[in-house]
Amino acid sequence: MTTTATATNQVAKQQRPIERLKTVLYAPSVQTQFKNALGKHADKFVASVIDLYNTDQQLKACNPDQVVMEALKAAVMGLPVNKQLGYAYILSFKNKGVATPTFVIGYKGLLQLAIRTGQYKNINADVVYEGEIGRRDKLTGSIAFDGQKSSEKVIGYFAHIELMNGYTKTLYSTLEEVAKHAKKYAPSLKFDTITAEQLAKLAGKDPTGIGWKGDFDSMALKTVLRELLSKYGYLSIDMQQAVADDQDYAPQSERDAAIQDVEAKVISMDEAFEENQPEDAPAEPGY
Repeated sequence: MTTTATATNQVAKQQRPIERLKTVLYAPSVQTQFKNALGKHADKFVASVIDLYNTDQQLKACNPDQVVMEALKAAVMGLPVNKQLGYAYILSFKNKGVATPTFVIGYKGLLQLAIRTGQYKNINADVVYEGEIGRRDKLTGSIAFDGQKSSEKVIGYFAHIELMNGYTKTLYSTLEEVAKHAKKYAPSLKFDTITAEQLAKLAGKDPTGIGWKGDFDSMALKTVLRELLSKYGYLSIDMQQAVADDQDYAPQSERDAAIQDVEAKVISMDEAFEENQPEDAPAEPGY
């Protein structure tokens, strides 16, 4: 690396986080990646990343370079990171005391990727209330939800797929199974004192935000749908990547490996500063 490039890097790293984020986002090599993934929608997506970073205090504590890397994952899948839409999120999790941004696909995002394959005739996931489960066939795995709802008590969640070739499969998980799974694997709950039993009490509640404590039902539906699709569904390349990148359900060893992978990639992000001087970064788009 030349002396000039090194000096540029040092200046860039002294920028305020939002300025550094923009510097990386507007570097030619990074812009090329966004445009290859999103075409004419790239500028709008980049503007949404800036807006997300500006308005999320927890994300501001993360390394801007890593935020861009996570945003690229969403871009490659063609999923917006606007929290209100619910397709994909970039959330901040603590890893050994360090705030780390993590791409998390939403329930709607999984549905969207499945629909795009053109291989699904029917795909559905829903909440199961007390009294709704009828007959269960352990041999075939089929479940009849033909019972009469007897209360507003949530007892579980199901996902169902029917492929164009006629293959069908249904997966059902009890509320307790989902809550235990979330407590064991979700990075947002790793250091949280909430128990699986307390978590289960959030089922059926109106959403107050995102994530397990903010919208338990949506996260539970995604858990069951993801499990069904990964085991029995048709997975496109994008869906395979989405399942692999979904940090909310990977075992701890896999999450750590993914974080290390991101950290390794961030080293190469410094090269973006050689292409794009801090003072040359364009003004914040009007959005």
